[in-house]
Amino acid sequence: MDKEVDFPVSDNNAVETKTDVVLVGAGIMSATLGAILRQLQPDWSISVFERLDAAAAESSDPWNNAGTGHSALCELNYTPENNDGSVDIAKAITVNEQFQVSRQFWAHALEQGILTAPKEFINPIPHVSFVHGADNVKYLKARYDALAGHTLFDGMEYTDSADEFARRLPLMAKGRDFSDPVALNWTEGGTDVDFGALTKQLLNHVASSGGTVHFGHEVTGIKKQSNGSWTLKVHNRRTGGRKTVNAKFVFVGAGGGALHLLQQSGIAEAKGFGGFPVSGAFLRCTNPELIDQHRAKVYGKAAVGAPPMSVPHLDTRVIGGKPGLLFGPYAGWSPKFLKEGRVTDLPGSVKPNNLLSMLGVGVSELGLVKYLVSELAKNAEGRIETMREFVPEAIGADWELITAGQRVQVIRRDKRKGGVLEFGTAVISAADGSIAGLLGASPGASTAVPAMLDVLKRCFADRFASWEPQLKQMVPSLGVKLSDDKSLFTEVWDWSSRVLELDTDVQETASAAV
Repeated sequence: MDKEVDFPVSDNNAVETKTDVVLVGAGIMSATLGAILRQLQPDWSISVFERLDAAAAESSDPWNNAGTGHSALCELNYTPENNDGSVDIAKAITVNEQFQVSRQFWAHALEQGILTAPKEFINPIPHVSFVHGADNVKYLKARYDALAGHTLFDGMEYTDSADEFARRLPLMAKGRDFSDPVALNWTEGGTDVDFGALTKQLLNHVASSGGTVHFGHEVTGIKKQSNGSWTLKVHNRRTGGRKTVNAKFVFVGAGGGALHLLQQSGIAEAKGFGGFPVSGAFLRCTNPELIDQHRAKVYGKAAVGAPPMSVPHLDTRVIGGKPGLLFGPYAGWSPKFLKEGRVTDLPGSVKPNNLLSMLGVGVSELGLVKYLVSELAKNAEGRIETMREFVPEAIGADWELITAGQRVQVIRRDKRKGGVLEFGTAVISAADGSIAGLLGASPGASTAVPAMLDVLKRCFADRFASWEPQLKQMVPSLGVKLSDDKSLFTEVWDWSSRVLELDTDVQETASAAV
C-alpha cells in the first residue's frame, strides 16, 4: 500500500505492457485529465507514473503553493496600469473565465461522486488587493472602476478608509502608520484551494474506476514507434526494476520534469523551448493568535523591476480543516527543475535547438537576475522586514521559513530577442495528437480544467465533437464566454457555490474539525 493514498500499486516487471493512456506525474494536471477521460472513455486503460512516493508531492502540495484559486480578483499583475493611467483588465477576464471552468467541473464531479467532501479541498476566503502610497491608491481606484461593473467581478468593493481597513484586517492594521494612505479592493467570493487534497481525490477516482497509479516509478525515456504509439522506459525506484510501457497517448504533467521528456520525445513543437527554474520560500505563521486575526488572501504590488511571480501576499490557508497563515514568496534559485529534482536539470535542458532562446533570455532578463541576487542576499531579519509592509509588528519568533515548490518559467523562441521568458502556463502538443505536455507556472493549478480541455481538443480532434455533449454536462458554460452572458454566469455561479459549499464560513469549517 502506498503512503498517504490508498491506490493499487503495480510492480509488474514484464518486458512490455500496453495501455491506452499514460499520464506522467501524479499532480493536479494529470489527475484532472485522468478523471475527465474516465468519464468520456471508461473503456480506455489509463496508467499514471509518479517518481515520488505520494500524489501531489511537488507543486500541487498545499504548502508548495499559495492555494489562491487564481481568479484575478486580487492579483494585481493581471491588471497592469497603462501609460495614460487606465487599467488593462483583459488578462484578468481571461484568468477569471478559466477558473470558472474549473469550479464548474469540480461541482459536477461532486454531484457524480468523483469528488467528495468539498471542505477538504476548497473553502471561501475573501480575496483582497492592498496598496499604500498616494500613487498606488489612485491606481487601485482606477482598477476598481474598470472591474467593478464587470459581470465576473460583481461584488468587488473599494475602500480607502483606515477604520474599515482596521476592522477587516486587524493583523495588518496593528502598528500601521495610516498617514501613508492605504486602499483595498475586497471580494468576498474568493476561495482557498488545497490542490493536494483535490489531486488525491481525483486520482482515487481514476484508480477506483479501473486505472492504475504507480508511485516510485520514474519515466526515464520515451520514443515514438512506427505505428504512432509511444514506448516509455520506466524505472521502479523502490526495487530497481525496469520495464517498458507502450501507450497510444501520453500526457506529460510532470511539472518541471515535463520539459526534459518533451525534448526527448523529439516532437517538433517542443523545439526552441527552454526553462528557467526559480525556487521559492514562504514564511509560515506558528502563532495561533496571529492566525485568528487574519482571514483573507491579501495581494500587494511587486517591487519596481521585480517579476510578476514576486507579488507579495499574506494568505489564509485551510489545510486539513485547520486555518493557517503564510507570507511570501521569497525567491531563490536552484538549477533543479523539481523540488526533488537533480542539479543537472538546467544544464541538461540546454539543446542546440533552444540554445539561442536560453542565451537571449540571459541578456533580456537582467532585471530578473538582479532581483534574484537581492533575494538570495536576504537573511532572516531581512525577510521579516519585507513582511512588515503587510504586518508592521511582525517578529521572527512567530514565523518559520518553508521551502515552496520549484517553478520552471517557460522560455520561448523569439525572432528578435532569441528567446523570451513567459510567466504563465503553456500546453505543447504534437501535430498528430499522440503526446502533449504542460510547461510553466502561475496561474497553473487553478486553470487545470481548461488546460486539460485544451489538451483534449488538440489531441483528440476527431473525437472532440462527439464528446462535447458530455463535456457540457461537466462544464455548462463550455464554448461560452461567461463575461458576455450574465444570466448564465449567475446560474453556474450559484450552482457551483451551493455544491462546493462555498456559502459556509471557514471559521465554521475549522470549528467542525476541532
